[in-house]
Amino acid sequence: MAVSLSNSKTVAVLVRTRNEAEYLPKLIEELDRQDLRADEVILVDSGSTDSTIELALAAGWKVARLKPEEFSYGRSLNEGFRLCSSDVVVILSAHVYPVRSDYLAKMTTEVEPRGNTVVYGRQVGDVRTKFSERMVMSCWFPSPGDGLQDHPFMNNASSCVPKALWQRLLYDEALPGLEDIEFAKRLQALGGRVVYESEAPIVHVHEETYRQVANRYRREAAAYRLIFRDQGISLRDALRLAVWNIWRDSIAAARERKWLRVWRSIVLFRASQFYGAWRGFQGSKGEHSPLIRRMYFPCSDSREVRALDSDGRSEE
Repeated sequence: MAVSLSNSKTVAVLVRTRNEAEYLPKLIEELDRQDLRADEVILVDSGSTDSTIELALAAGWKVARLKPEEFSYGRSLNEGFRLCSSDVVVILSAHVYPVRSDYLAKMTTEVEPRGNTVVYGRQVGDVRTKFSERMVMSCWFPSPGDGLQDHPFMNNASSCVPKALWQRLLYDEALPGLEDIEFAKRLQALGGRVVYESEAPIVHVHEETYRQVANRYRREAAAYRLIFRDQGISLRDALRLAVWNIWRDSIAAARERKWLRVWRSIVLFRASQFYGAWRGFQGSKGEHSPLIRRMYFPCSDSREVRALDSDGRSEE
């Protein structure tokens, strides 16, 4: 039986969903086995037609509904925060699950109810994860990590935010994505802190077609342009980065002795990623900030992909 987190700091978990019945049971199971129990769990659903809502209600979660045409990533978070009565809120995607039973404790340690610190956690893949997606995760979520950072990278697939801080800043409801990075950018401008917690891993399951991969990166690049109007990648950059990432992924796959199995997936994923990114960035100036390099350039060393998976390996 898990115990309450703290008498001085109450914690909510906030989950955004739409047709996530395939993945939600695993998240429910892993939240139930946490050493420290959340005080409430809020699900914000934007038009599920499967059993997502029924699963959440059976687990004792609170459920809020948005019409599909009203959905944006920022709006669903704002709606969920309004329903939370707790001091700090752990945000999770529905298609993730914690790896360790101390996940909630690790994510909430540095986040104080009246503080200006937000935290995001490490993400890894499992047997369903495309090889190049694992490489992306190794760059975005290294182990060990840097802790406090001087750029606004953040990811709301696994993060923790004080409710009082959200009330001051709110999430941008107009963005087509990257509402987490935009929030972190404004927070840092006010002197706040963004902390990466590498000891709070989750498995993030992306079972997408390559068309969906391209659309995800197009949408995020379009959001990036709105947030940072003087940054981006050109068509030449996109072509160069696609080739460079394919090369680095192939080296890592060869080290794992699986290149023959995954080479096609590597090419298709990176081509989809940078085609989508180029479309989203069209018209940008193409300046490369540290954040652009974090999100699109290969890691300095591909060998870290060997240690990525928590409970399985990519076997494409």
